[in-house]
Order: sequence, then C-alpha cells, then structure tokens
Amino acid sequence: MIRSRWMLHPLFVFIFSTTALIASLFLYIYWYMEVNTDLESILLRFDLDRSQFLKSRAWVVIMVLSILVGIIMTGIFIIFLYNQKISRLYRLQQNFINTFTHELKTPVTSLKLYLDTALKYELYMPEQLKYIRYMIQDITRLTHTINRILSIAKMESGGYQEELAMLDLADVIQRFLKNHMDLFRKSEIRFAPPANRPFYYPINPSLFEILLMNLLTNAIHYNESEAPQVVITLESTSRHLLLRFQDNGIGLKKSEIKKIFRKFYQGEGREELKAKGTGLGLYLVKSIVRIHKGKIIAESRGIGQGSVFTIMLPHKRI
Repeated sequence: MIRSRWMLHPLFVFIFSTTALIASLFLYIYWYMEVNTDLESILLRFDLDRSQFLKSRAWVVIMVLSILVGIIMTGIFIIFLYNQKISRLYRLQQNFINTFTHELKTPVTSLKLYLDTALKYELYMPEQLKYIRYMIQDITRLTHTINRILSIAKMESGGYQEELAMLDLADVIQRFLKNHMDLFRKSEIRFAPPANRPFYYPINPSLFEILLMNLLTNAIHYNESEAPQVVITLESTSRHLLLRFQDNGIGLKKSEIKKIFRKFYQGEGREELKAKGTGLGLYLVKSIVRIHKGKIIAESRGIGQGSVFTIMLPHKRI
C-alpha cells in the first residue's frame, strides 16, 4: 500500500514520464537513423536517384521531433508545478480551517462558561462587571475574526474599489487609538505626528481601521517582552506618504520576510507563543494597501530584534 502511494506521487510520475519521453525520442531518432542508413546503402547498391526517395533531410525530422518533445515536456512541467501549488494551497487551507475553528471555538466556550457561572451563582456587582468585561473581550475577538473573513471575501470580489474618502491619516490614527484604548491598555503605543501638518489621502475608513487593528495586534501578540511597544510614525516625502509601525517583538527571519504576506501563512518558530493566528492578518493588510494603490515592506534585524512595517502610499508633496 505504501509502495503504491509512493509510485503515484506527482514527483515520481513527473520524473518517470520525462524519462520515458526522452528515451522514446532517443529510440525513435536511433531507429530513424538506422532506417535512413539502410535505405541509402540500398540506393547506392542499385544506383538509384537518391532525391526521389530522400526528399527531406534527417536533421529536419530530428529538429521537428525535438521541438514537439520540448513542447510536451514544458506542458508536463507546468502541470507538475500547478499540481504542487494546488497541493500546497490545500494543506494551507486545511491548516487555516483548523486554526479558524479554534479561533471561533475558544471565545464561544469562554462566553458559555461566563454565562453559566452568572446563571448558577448570585454574583455581586464588581464580579458581574468583571465577567461582562471578559465577555466583551471575547465578543470583540469573535467580531474581529469574522470581519477579517468577510473583508477578504469582499476585497477579492472588488467590492471596496470605489469607497474612498479624502481624510487626514494622522487624525484617523489618533481617533482609532482613542476608540480602542481598552484593547491596548497593557501595551505602549506611541504616535506623535508633526504638529499642524495634515496628511490627506483617499482611504476607505473601515478598511484602514482593519489595517491598523491587524498591524497593532500582530505587533502585540508576537511579542515576548513584559511591555509590548509599538512606535507609529508618519512622514511625507516628495513621492510618498510613509506610515511606519516599529515594534519590540520577536522579529523575523530573513527567509520569512517575503512569505509573511502570503495567504494562510503562519510564521516559523511561533508555535510556542500563546498567540497563534489564522494566517490572514498580514495578507489582509497587504490587500488593503493594494486597494489604496500603495505597497508594504517588512524589515527586521533578526529574531528577537523586533520588526518594522512600512506602508508607502503614492503622494506628491505640495
């Protein structure tokens, strides 16, 4: 059973098919040359006109065969790559489903426990408020996870393209931090834009809030320090508006930097952390930045050295 599975592996099938195709080409050319040589010897023996029987040259046939075989091999190779990509996507989706189920199940279980406790026992007001705060946190977590899925579906269908408004980014960020102060109360988030200088840019407010939420929660969750820190800076150059998020988190390996924005990708070496995401946060961030006609760059000095995420939005300074 194990042997048959190994023989049906795409890599084995690809190597076997390619080898068989090359061998058949070699044998056909060898057979053709043998027949051509025998035919020439017969023509010479009976003193016949060679042009009447051998109108095409051997190298023309060989060249045509080689081109056809090359096309076939290219097709096989493309199919092989496509199969490998589909297999990888399937594994990532399975991993996402398992993680997403956990992301939904954990807060739901927690909510049920708090509600069962409230029904079973007579709680004093301070305890009631404590449980209510816990339930609000779980509901916020559920809402955040569901909103990410819905936002990705809407973005991939092109539903956000026309919903842009000219707003001051500094004002949007300050309002966001003020409205979500409770979520980041155990962290230190610093943002001090240049005074009396607006940074107007056409954005989708709801998408931009999702972008801020994902970058900040990532910086805090993937952080082993006692006091997670995030420094947000906003500056204008001759061609771009630069929005930077610098944290003191676990950092990134060089091999990870180009992978972290992929759909369903989860970073290496993060299994030991309590925070295990769905692999959609940074993919969602990149998609939002793309909708705003910008690009995002990740930088890190290495593991334990923190990370810097820079959003570059096209802008001409007046």
